[in-house]
Amino acid sequence: MAKKTASLHWYNVDVHIHTPASGDFQQDNVTYIDLLQRAEQKNLDIIAFADHNTIAGYRTMMDEVEQLTLLEKLNRLLPEEKLKLNEYRRLFSKILVLPGFEFTATFGFHIIAIFSPTTPLRDIEHLLLNLNIPSDQLDDGSPTVGATVDVLTCYRLIKQTGGITIAAHANSSNGVAMKGFNFGGQTRIAYTQDINLDALEVTDLELVGNRSSAGFFNGTKPEYSRRMHCIQGSDSHRLFTDPLRKKNLGVGDRSTEFLLPEPSFGAILELLSRNDFARTRPYRQQEEAAFDFIQTALEEGSNIIQDFHESVALKGGKLFEVIANICAFANTNGGTIYIGLSADAKTAPMGIQNPDLTIKQLEQEIAKHISPPIHATCDSHEFRGKKIVRILIPRGDDPPYALDDNKIFIRDEAETGLAVRDEIVGLVLRGQQLKSSPSEASVPEITRPKTEHTDEMAVEPSRNEKSGTANPRTGVEIIESEERNGTTYYTMRDLRNGNIVKNVTETSARKLWHYAIKRYMEMMSLGEKLQVHWQGDYGLVKKYQQGKVEIFDLVQKTGSGFRFYFGVTPNGIQGEWKSLTGLEEG
Repeated sequence: MAKKTASLHWYNVDVHIHTPASGDFQQDNVTYIDLLQRAEQKNLDIIAFADHNTIAGYRTMMDEVEQLTLLEKLNRLLPEEKLKLNEYRRLFSKILVLPGFEFTATFGFHIIAIFSPTTPLRDIEHLLLNLNIPSDQLDDGSPTVGATVDVLTCYRLIKQTGGITIAAHANSSNGVAMKGFNFGGQTRIAYTQDINLDALEVTDLELVGNRSSAGFFNGTKPEYSRRMHCIQGSDSHRLFTDPLRKKNLGVGDRSTEFLLPEPSFGAILELLSRNDFARTRPYRQQEEAAFDFIQTALEEGSNIIQDFHESVALKGGKLFEVIANICAFANTNGGTIYIGLSADAKTAPMGIQNPDLTIKQLEQEIAKHISPPIHATCDSHEFRGKKIVRILIPRGDDPPYALDDNKIFIRDEAETGLAVRDEIVGLVLRGQQLKSSPSEASVPEITRPKTEHTDEMAVEPSRNEKSGTANPRTGVEIIESEERNGTTYYTMRDLRNGNIVKNVTETSARKLWHYAIKRYMEMMSLGEKLQVHWQGDYGLVKKYQQGKVEIFDLVQKTGSGFRFYFGVTPNGIQGEWKSLTGLEEG
């Protein structure tokens, strides 16, 4: 289970390079050796040729090498040909070149497919034919083609052929998450969350925070609960950046570093299939500061996909808390746990004195206490001079997962708590669905109604049918209450996934639910005296801080009364609520 990182190395990768085989290549008289030499100058270790709707560029280069090799065997090489063949061999010894293409799916969305060098090129051409590229256009390299296939079919067929599937420049023009293209919200979710999609290529990988593409697709958003690997590529159509149009990049002018055991197609495929998101980073020059994923995690704070523990000591139940968190992440969206760190970024790291022993202990405790077995991965890292242990927990494909056979934990934003009856039923149903359709094991549950796209990378919030007004998408809503035998039972709605949980009492409620019930009772007792900042039918009752995150209690007027929402995080603020809470985007 433990993952040793000593044999891993950073490799500079550009998976989006066009060649003269693309119809829109911007420079004349560029050879394939020119492309490889420029890649060498940019310190690239792995590149992929991704011409528009064709494999002709890679095939032309390999045909040239094969022809030169044959002439060498026949002792018929001319001096200039020998120099060219030797240069190819020198460059191939330094740079791994992968075959691929950039496909144009329906709606004009671009999808990159990358393959192993051992994949027969005829198989890739056969795939292009299956993607409805006309046979007489296989070598054209046209960025625009006729009617092809839909995005999800493209993802599936690439994976069936053994390729890596990447949504090209997803946040930009012709990208599946680009701004301003209106189509069904559920479709947009699927285009960025499908199990056959390995990564999103984005143009803002250097940015941090929720406004970046990587921040948006980090698994904390309600509808986008599958965290996605985000990488960057040059999308070069020329050797060097255009001096007049700086956005037209050259080979390797925007690339990604991958932490790999070796520079191979299989190593990249294995990395993108895992939930270790610290093994990719934007490539930076040697003199620039290295990307620190632990510092980034601390700045984000505890949330639905990550948490921090100062130790795993038996004393004080610290080890139990860690194992309960692992169980909760497996039952929810998966996640990452850091041991030896406080959730308070201002607190100096405590560190772990013997990380190898801690990892061994964790592996034993996970195997002993959590059932069915989960495939968590433990490793160690250094942060501010201290050793930190990291645990990577995938979203389980056989829920519910239980601690000591009968304690079922789930993750609710930054809180881990015991699941109640209706949540356990939901986990059982999810497990049954995954067993009947194993290919969907990593696809997040989509429970919200179909809606139309409104924001750049988001779907419109679900709406109350009677009032037509937008609901928040995180936190909890109390739907109704009922007194039975002196005890009040509440029906709660989890706003993140829309699940309704009945028979919640003040004593059985988790932390957020207990808070919501207490606040709800206070509001009911105050009645018209309740202080609310109204903006039309939308009201802000309270704003408070939880760690680094602002939390909101909200109220909404409807035709039949009021609806109260508690513990709403910024991830759940959409539509009309933005200006009310001060989160309106500029």
